[in-house]
Formats: sequence, structure tokens, C-alpha cells
Amino acid sequence: MVAPGSVTSRLGSVFPFLLVLVDLQYEGAECGVNADVEKHLELGKKLLAAGQLADALSQFHAAVDGDPDNYIAYYRRATVFLAMGKSKAALPDLTRVIELKMDFTAARLQRGHLLLKQGRLDEAEDDFKKVLKSNPSENEEKEAQSQLLKSDEMQRLRSQALYAFESADYAAAVTFLDRILEVCVWDAELRELRAECFVREGEPRKAISDLKKLDQDHKKCFAHYKQVKKLHKLIESAEELIRDGRYAEAISKYESVMKTEPSVSEYTIRSKERICHCFSKDEKPVEAIRICSEVLQMEPDNVNALKDRAEAYLIEEMYDEAIQDYESAQEQNDNDQEIREGLEKAQRLLKQSQKRDYYKILGVKRNAKKQEIIKAYRKLAMQWHPDNFQNEEEKKKAEKKFIDIAAAKEVLSDPEMRKKFDDGEDPLDAESQQGGGGNPFHRSWNSWQGFNPFTSGGPFQFKFHFN
Repeated sequence: MVAPGSVTSRLGSVFPFLLVLVDLQYEGAECGVNADVEKHLELGKKLLAAGQLADALSQFHAAVDGDPDNYIAYYRRATVFLAMGKSKAALPDLTRVIELKMDFTAARLQRGHLLLKQGRLDEAEDDFKKVLKSNPSENEEKEAQSQLLKSDEMQRLRSQALYAFESADYAAAVTFLDRILEVCVWDAELRELRAECFVREGEPRKAISDLKKLDQDHKKCFAHYKQVKKLHKLIESAEELIRDGRYAEAISKYESVMKTEPSVSEYTIRSKERICHCFSKDEKPVEAIRICSEVLQMEPDNVNALKDRAEAYLIEEMYDEAIQDYESAQEQNDNDQEIREGLEKAQRLLKQSQKRDYYKILGVKRNAKKQEIIKAYRKLAMQWHPDNFQNEEEKKKAEKKFIDIAAAKEVLSDPEMRKKFDDGEDPLDAESQQGGGGNPFHRSWNSWQGFNPFTSGGPFQFKFHFN
């Protein structure tokens, strides 16, 4: 949609001589304009200058209806169509202008521009050559010569692109097509050809992006082609940030992608997929699960979203859900080693959760930092120290609780032991240790008397008192 405030600048940059030239040619023309038609033309001109495109268009419609042979009415209506991004509607009006007034060089030059953008190179060249033969103004002559050179270059690049495609050199074909489509932005045939190259190169997302831009009078597509370079830069920047582990910044970039192209679902899905990945890798499981679920509502078989949500479920200790996601991902790609390893880990953790869970003992999340673990341990050790209890039954319960707390701190504060536990193996479980010598924590409370949980210098310092 064209913002009203931007119309004047658009007309000034795209059609710098349009209205002035029309007025100059119109002043001396005897078009047989009746009073009503002249009134519509004048009012339409004022509305156009004010940026009120819809109202201006209505006036020019009325002028055309009132005098079907008035080339000025057609030309001004074409001007409005172009300002609104409706090139297909403008083209027949420009053709009608040329039919009515063969020497109207501004209309012919403008039609040549549109034909060039559509990739109709032979027709565009014909218009530019006729402009040069029709006693054009200095500006028109320079413009026509410049466009002729550009059209010649497009002809050469088109031949090179077709040859590369036929030779199965799809990367080279894309390079040539990229250059052509910067000029021939509405050439549906070449855009389809580039999409086919992307498919054969294993880049379906880029192919979809091209196919969505074939109908240039569709406002979503018209806006999209102008944003391609900006989107490309945003996506490249975001991926570089992900490689560097700067996930929060990458998320911001992909949010900008969605704001730039809010109406194209492909960009929304891919952006959310990558945001889901960032949250998962940044150990923000709640956010990851939310965004991944949104992606999976749109694409239930999205393997990347299933894997990332499964990882987030693991952090949240939702093992059944993680297993389900890994199994769904495996159905789509049973050769993915990462999926197999993730599924095995989730199954081990589920089994482990049914036994002793050191994270639950300390009441911390699986992604807790060492400082959080030590803090939780100290609080619980003070609370459950057996010396705090007088009743014999309560003391025995506290002794067991205290030993579990000490074991949890021992495992989770040691990077190597914690990794084993996170992988589904209890480093203090004799049954999980092949040839192990038993659980070092399986001893009576007497062995722990004198132990100070608040000393520094290592995970534990023991003080034994023998009577």
C-alpha cells in the first residue's frame, strides 16, 4: 500500500518529468476537451499532487469516460496506476496514448520502462529507438540511450543464463539471473527459471521466495521484491550471530525480518524456526517451547522445530514430551545422528528421573549455574543438618536427607560428574558403574559427623571424629 505522504517523492524520483511534460504538451494540444472533462482532469491533477491517489484515479476514470479519445486523460490515469504500483493497469493506458498521439515521447519512454521491467526486451528496445527518432528533449534522449544500453546488456545476460541452465551449471545461471532480475524485476519466466535453479541446488526456501513474486500487481509481491536485498542482509547477519553464539541479537534480527515482510508466511515460519533454535540453545526453554509450538502448528513435520523443542523439554524435565518430539523427528529423518542421540538421552533421563534426581533434590533447574547449586545446597544443608533434630525418627530422616543433599552437591558441582548425570548416568550409582566399587555415599551418618558443608577449598572437606 502506498502511504499518502510518499506519493510526491515517488513521482518525483520515478517520473521526474512526467507532469511537467504533460502540461507542456497539453497546453498547445487541441484535444476537443469539453468543460466537464477539463474539470475532471484539473481536479484529478490537484488530487494527484496532494497524494490522494484513489480520488485522483476516480477523476481520471471520469475524464476517460467523458472523452475516450483524450490521450491526456489516459496518460494521467496511467501515472496514477504507476504511483499505486499497478503496472499492468498502466500499460494499456500508455499504449492507448501512443495510438492517439504517436509523437507523445513521454508515454512511449514510460512504456519502454515498463516493458523492460517485464523482460519484454525487444518491445522495450523498439520504444526507446522510436523515442530517439521523434525529436525528443535532451533528457528524453539521454534516458532512451541509457535504457537501450541496459536492454542490450540484459539480452546478453539472458543468453548466458539459458546456456548455463542447459549445461546444468545452476550456480552460474543464478548469478546471471540475479543481475537480470535487478532490472527486469517483473519477468515471470526468468524468475521461474531462477526458482528451478534454487530447487536443483537444494535451496527450496529461495525458490519459494521467487515464486511468491510472480504476480507483480499483487501488493504483497510488489512490496516484497523491493525488500529482497534488505531481507537477505538481515538473514545473513542473524545466521552469523547464531554461529557466534549471540542468540539474543540473532533473535532481534529475525524479528526485524518478520516486521519487514509480515505478509509473507514463508519468512514468518523460517524466522520463528530460527528464533526457536536460538531460545533452545540459549537455554530459555519456556520461550523456546512457545515459539517452536507456533512453528509446528504451521508445519507439523518441521524437523528442526521438533529437535529444538525436544531440547527445551529436556531442560524443563518434560521427558515424555521430549521423547515424543524426537520420535516424530526421527520419522521424518531416521538418519540424523543428532536425533538418535537426543532420543537416547531423553529415554535415559526419563528412567533416571524415576530414581534419584540430584536437580530435584536441590530444587534447581537443569541449566542452573554452579553458584545457584552451591547456594541451594547451603540452604538445604543448614535446614536438614541432623543436629537440628531431637526426635530420633526425625533425626534419621534428616540424616538420609542430608546425605542426599551432599551427594547432589558433589555431583552437580563437579563438571565431569554433572555431564555424566546430564547424559543419563548416575556417577554415584554402583549399578551404573561397570566394575564400580560401590556408592561412596552409602554409609552411616557416623561417617559424616564433623562434616562442615560451608567450608571452601573443594566440593567437600571431611572431619572425622572416632570415639
